[in-house]
Formats: sequence, C-alpha cells, structure tokens
Amino acid sequence: MSNTQSTVNNLHEEVIIAGFGGQGVLLAGKLLAQTAMKAEKEVTYMPSYGAEVRGGTANCMVVIAESEIACPVVGNPDSLIAMNKASLDKFGPRVRDGGLIVLNSSLIDEKPQLSDSLAIVSVPANDLAVELGNVKAANMVALGAYLHKKGILSVAAAAECLSDVLARRYHKTLPINTEALQRGAEFARDHQAI
Repeated sequence: MSNTQSTVNNLHEEVIIAGFGGQGVLLAGKLLAQTAMKAEKEVTYMPSYGAEVRGGTANCMVVIAESEIACPVVGNPDSLIAMNKASLDKFGPRVRDGGLIVLNSSLIDEKPQLSDSLAIVSVPANDLAVELGNVKAANMVALGAYLHKKGILSVAAAAECLSDVLARRYHKTLPINTEALQRGAEFARDHQAI
C-alpha cells in the first residue's frame, strides 16, 4: 500500500490550503493541524505568504499521518482547499489523481478543467459566511466541507480546538466560527462532488 492511501492504520494526508491574505487561510491550516495533534496524529504545518500579506497570496501545507513525517513540503497534495481562482489555477493541477478539491464557488465561478479522477466540491463559502453574519468565517465553511468529505477528523473536534488557535481577543467569534464549520460540513453532505 502506498503512503498516499488513507486507511485507519496507514493515514498519510497532504493538504494545501490557499487563497489571498486576509481570507484566514493560515488560521484554517493551523486549526487543521491542531485538531490532528489533539487526535494524536503526526502533523506538520508550514505557512507561506507573500510580502504584501493582506491581499497578497497565502497558503499553507499540512501533513497528517499515523507515522513519522519525512518532509513538511507538499508538492502533490491529496487535497486542496482553494479560496480563490488564482490558488485553484496554481495548485489544482498538482493534486494527485483521486484527490479532493474544495473550492470557494463564491469567488470561482467556472468548473476547473482538471483530471476527471478528482472529487471537486464547490462550496459558496463567502455566501454562506455572509448568511452567518461574518464573511471572515468563509475559511471555516471551506474547512468544514473538507473535514466532512475526508472523514479523517470530525467537525466537532475542530470546533473544540478553535479556542486553541484563535487569539483570546477573537474568542467572541468562537460561536460563529463553530457554526461556519458545521455549515460547511452540512453543505458538503447535501451536495455531491462534481
């Protein structure tokens, strides 16, 4: 069995979360990594952002495994969460055959021309976050969809870890971020991948 296959005994999941600065991409990655650590998985988290930060490009690489992780760099991810079109264009072609792409259809309005082997989940993350009262929760909507589709970690476990990754001054946003995770998972449950 190759190390890219995910089973209970041989989990090795490589994820890239990408968007522009200010979309909470790094926070989503940090939450995914923290949730995996609390679940006693091996984890690496590697953020990357452009010099301009807010409005520039941002992405992070998260690797979750049962055994030691040799390298934190993700070249060909098993999964991609793309929060904008530039991120989908950059990282989409790198996703391994049979992989998962969660894309923010609020900002990506066309079906990507990628391998038919990929499961693509279009989630209107910004629109759902606005319905909840805060567009900044779009990152949590997308992460909730990813968690539901992958089934490696639960949305409830991620919600429990929110207070660990959010600065104390943002703890007032815990309820809306928790609801956003749940809304993303519900959307993914109710809508088939394309």
